[in-house]
Amino acid sequence: MVLRQTPRAVTPFGGLSVFIEFLGKIGFAKQGSEHLPVHLKSPNAIDPAQTLTAFLMSVVVGARRFAHTALLRADRALHALLGMKRFPTDDTIRNLFKRFKQGLVVQFYEPLWAWQLARLPKRAGGYSLDLDSTVFECYGKQEGVKKGYNPRKPGRGSHHPLLAVLGEAHFILHGWLRSGNTRADSGVVEFLKEALAKLGSLEWIRRVRADSGFFAQELLPYLEELKLSSIVVAKLTPWLKREAARVKEWRALDATYSVGEFRLKLLGWDRERRFVVVGEEIQESKPSLGRKLLEVPGYTFRVFVTNLLDAPEEIWRDYNQRACVEQRIEELKSDLAADDFCLREFFATEAAFLSILMLFNLLGEFQRASGMSGYRQPATLRVQVFLCGAILGRAGHRVVLHLSAAWGGLEGRNPLLDKLLQYEIPTSPKLIVEPLIGG
Repeated sequence: MVLRQTPRAVTPFGGLSVFIEFLGKIGFAKQGSEHLPVHLKSPNAIDPAQTLTAFLMSVVVGARRFAHTALLRADRALHALLGMKRFPTDDTIRNLFKRFKQGLVVQFYEPLWAWQLARLPKRAGGYSLDLDSTVFECYGKQEGVKKGYNPRKPGRGSHHPLLAVLGEAHFILHGWLRSGNTRADSGVVEFLKEALAKLGSLEWIRRVRADSGFFAQELLPYLEELKLSSIVVAKLTPWLKREAARVKEWRALDATYSVGEFRLKLLGWDRERRFVVVGEEIQESKPSLGRKLLEVPGYTFRVFVTNLLDAPEEIWRDYNQRACVEQRIEELKSDLAADDFCLREFFATEAAFLSILMLFNLLGEFQRASGMSGYRQPATLRVQVFLCGAILGRAGHRVVLHLSAAWGGLEGRNPLLDKLLQYEIPTSPKLIVEPLIGG
């Protein structure tokens, strides 16, 4: 083997040209420049909007730390595609986020979320709004890092983000970064008010679904006040366990599952509510998701509280679709490293976190705009589309990027580019704002 070097600009991410074309189509650079509340006076400073773009591109190609953004500093071919004369250092990217305080976070990200929502297509019957929280393990003494619920590493300091996801659209509607010692349901009503205010109209929501961490006294009355249908997993307190064990009328769905229901008013509630119980016979061949009741050996049980009148099995099947939100959170952490970009200042960390949520939505819209069949997670996009060896060249005054045919080249990406060129940016009717009850 003979090793030689070439002065030509070479990039392993030639496929990113398709995503960059998409960002140009929707006017991402313009939105960043208009709303970014950071302005630098030095004539040698890099435009903050370009610094934000550089961060997002670094995350797309696999950066998991701010230091990893140096991966693209030498990629002159990618700089030419982005229109950047200089690529920011990792310190420049850190310093951009360090400028964010609480007010600047709201000032910047709220209009960007509205801009993304305006292009979300309306769905017949509305979207499922799934609430969930997760744990971001941290190693250090950053602001907001506290000891709290951490099933993987008990006692390890963490942040405890809260997310609202439109399930069928793979779209993150809202996100809060919270201290690690908060409960899952801490501030959930205020969080939900902010999320629904982004939509402007309740017609966009077909159902609200949440796990047992949100089985809170405040949430259910608020959803009923708004006349929103909901399915929430009930915490199996001793009282609820007794009631589930007392159910006498069971309807078998198959040899393994059976369903029942009861109505109960818990302590502190203003009314009784409907509870649906799903019993599963314990099998050696597969794990059971429910909890065991001492009074009923050989079975596990899951209990849901709902304001729907549907059959119990329909309630259960509907809730099972909520598993998608767990996958989206896992993608945020494993594919886009949402839990790894942690700075000492809390709102700087939150700004980086919200940027990654925004990037996740952009990748989702990119798939819709390019006509991809079925949803692909970010890591799959990286391998199948964005990763492609390429060499930068020129034809007269025009920049030319030569994509490697061995990596799929133009043959694999021309259909995506054709779809992007034909993409008609939808204008969502959500802009007709209706007042929210209690909002």
